[in-house]
Amino acid sequence: MKKLVFATNNQHKTDEIRLALSGLYEVLNLSDIGCEEDIPETADTFEGNATLKSTYVLENFQLDCFADDSGLEVEALNNEPGVFSARYAGSRDNSENINLVLKKLTGVSNRKARFKTVISLLQNGQNHIFEGTINGTIRTHLSGLKGFGYDPIFQPDGYDITFAEMDMAQKNAISHRAQALKKMLEFLKAK
Repeated sequence: MKKLVFATNNQHKTDEIRLALSGLYEVLNLSDIGCEEDIPETADTFEGNATLKSTYVLENFQLDCFADDSGLEVEALNNEPGVFSARYAGSRDNSENINLVLKKLTGVSNRKARFKTVISLLQNGQNHIFEGTINGTIRTHLSGLKGFGYDPIFQPDGYDITFAEMDMAQKNAISHRAQALKKMLEFLKAK
């Protein structure tokens, strides 16, 4: 089975991707290839951050890989937290980040939001970009124990539950990451 490096140390993301690519690729993450560095995400776009990470792995480990950058964009907050989603409250603490979003939305009726993922696939020296989004609303309170990040407050359009109330297979069928990954898979299969 072909191996593909996913430039992340996030075990939740790794598990999602491994399930999605099961039977097609053996997915390795950064710790699997001995990369212990926290790759800087200093770009001001999702595409820029994803490309920084995939380029780092290619340059330092000479391995084709893909990297993603994802985030929550809340319409009433001028699309914040955006690229700062993982450290919106100043740290990588999910509870603090969620609480800051909820605090900023106190009394705000427009709770439209979307999750966005951009994947940078570096293969054979070429960078290929894939994007996925899912629209929804921000709940006023946390609901569900599954998932990670902002999942307990994000309710996708067309559903009456949050991402954190869905099992991984259900979330993977509709998520922003799943959409971007599907585009990447179609590209890989067509080659």
